[in-house]
Amino acid sequence: MDFFEAQAHAKKRTNRLVVLFVFAVLGTIVAEYFAAIFMFGLSQGRFSDPPGYYSGHKYGPTHFVPTSPFTLWQPDIFAAAALCTLVVVGCASLYKWNLLHQGGSVVAESVGGRRIEPNSTDLAERRLLDVVEEMAIAAGVPMPAVYVLDDEQAINAFAAGLTSADAVVTVTRGTLDKLTRDELQGVIGHEFSHILNGDMRLNLKLAAILFGILVIGLLGRGILRGLFYARSSRSDRKGGGGIFAIAAIGLALMIIGYIGYFFGRLIQAAVSRQREFLADASSIQFTRNPAGIGGALKKIGGYALGSSLETHRAAEIGHFFFAQAFTSSFTGIWNTHPPLDQRIRAIDSQWDGKFFVPPQKVDIARTPFAPRPAPPSPTFAFRPTGAAAAVASIGTLTAAAITGAQDLLAGLPPRLLAAARDPQQAPALVYGLLLNADATVRDQQHSIVAARAGADTIRLLDELAPAIAKVDLEHKLPLVQLASPALRQLPPTALTPFFDTLDQLIHTHGQVDTFEFALQKILRRNLALGQQPAGIGQQIFSFEALAGEINVVLSALAHASSDDEQAAAAAFAAGATQLKMLEGKLSFLAPGACAAEHLDAALDRLALAALPIKQRLVTAAAHVVSADGVILIGEAELLRAISAALDVPMPPLSKG
Repeated sequence: MDFFEAQAHAKKRTNRLVVLFVFAVLGTIVAEYFAAIFMFGLSQGRFSDPPGYYSGHKYGPTHFVPTSPFTLWQPDIFAAAALCTLVVVGCASLYKWNLLHQGGSVVAESVGGRRIEPNSTDLAERRLLDVVEEMAIAAGVPMPAVYVLDDEQAINAFAAGLTSADAVVTVTRGTLDKLTRDELQGVIGHEFSHILNGDMRLNLKLAAILFGILVIGLLGRGILRGLFYARSSRSDRKGGGGIFAIAAIGLALMIIGYIGYFFGRLIQAAVSRQREFLADASSIQFTRNPAGIGGALKKIGGYALGSSLETHRAAEIGHFFFAQAFTSSFTGIWNTHPPLDQRIRAIDSQWDGKFFVPPQKVDIARTPFAPRPAPPSPTFAFRPTGAAAAVASIGTLTAAAITGAQDLLAGLPPRLLAAARDPQQAPALVYGLLLNADATVRDQQHSIVAARAGADTIRLLDELAPAIAKVDLEHKLPLVQLASPALRQLPPTALTPFFDTLDQLIHTHGQVDTFEFALQKILRRNLALGQQPAGIGQQIFSFEALAGEINVVLSALAHASSDDEQAAAAAFAAGATQLKMLEGKLSFLAPGACAAEHLDAALDRLALAALPIKQRLVTAAAHVVSADGVILIGEAELLRAISAALDVPMPPLSKG
């Protein structure tokens, strides 16, 4: 299943979730209706003595006498019950969604997560950050923020967010302490599958929906609790009938709400279980190491605490986690994950059925990960990857890509890695990556940084400059990728000056090259979504409505592929043929008509395109850059920047 197919499946699951939610709400409305007509019927009758009864007897039997005929169908009451239910559930779900759509960090912090600083030197935390960095580079996604649940000794983890730009990866303290690096890599690979397959957004929607259904029960419980305290504090006992009526309403709401909650949990379990098998399989595909994720699952089975969390919020987001995060009632029908033995046998059909007890704490200092030796100096062109292979790589992780990411990290100067991971130094690193080779232009850029960022930044820039000069061109964008978590920690008031400085540095020499455009576009897109992950806008479903923007993108790529006008036109034609629905409506533009400012505006609008349009556009773009059989670094960088602007994660292309 490729990236676009996985995204389409996620959308179908979302539609299915909406349908199930509608049925759950309808069931709640019906239950409320019957409770309402029952109480309404009671209010329309009276209790009286039977004929011939001696009225002087204070405690004699009475019977209920309705004052009007009872009818089962009362549209006015049904309409009122439906309206009240929809308002309460809808408002509660919207309220929860408004909280959750602020990004994955909100979810992590809601369960007690502590953000791990990108420059952490704690051995266990550094090992986790290294694993996440490798997978982010290999997958072509921004480096997620990483959190740890310090108070949770069970073995578990989750990924959360609306997009890959605001994603977080969270692990428990037990995961850090008890898993080997291979096992940790297997768990993180499982979570990256959820990031790449569009599961995170579905998880947030499911959490908001469950809260909306549950809130009716919480409302009823609140009413009963309030009445209990009110009755306890009152000296007189007058007004008992009114209190009884309110108590009946509270009890009915609580019962109805928890009936809805019961079925809501069933929806949560039904949506979650099958995805876990797919994520396990993806983790094995990513790492080529079944023993990694298999070992983690076996340790969960043999560990006294297993994967169950202490926090009371575990059930609320149980479908986010790597393994079952809460103890399920009703004989496991609420379980959000398949049984451990089924997951392990799907990985290892020869498993002997034995779990094993994890150590108290893995000795990381004695068994560190041996980094791969630095790779040889790279060439400045990529082998003929081919359009099909480039598109097929989107949204995927492979063992070869992870190995390549390990090689890349091993080859980067440690001083630059430290700067990329430090919120105070990351801006200076980015400025340094834009310094021009020409001494005159570079002096102008120094003056810009000094005027806008201050003397301390200039001193840091001068310190980093010798190491930056040794960085190969193709390693610069991954460095920017690594700096994403540190840059996300910049306050919103600092982002505008930061981007203004970048813009001035880029335009100092009068033109914008492909690397400069790619760096600025990727950072703007990722940091903007990191700050406001829900700010996407209305989708566009028409190819024709975006024909002009598609023209600009394909023309810009064609000009980047060759300085020869005829060769560039041929490359453009190779891409245009992939867009049959726009046949005859695309034409090769002159360089000025697809310059950086035009390309930037075109990509901002194309970011609103529906998924099928993005898929066809990326396919066409890949055919443009591979038309001559060789993908230059400039073409690869521009293609990745275009993909990032469309929220389509493209890994680094293979080099020869």
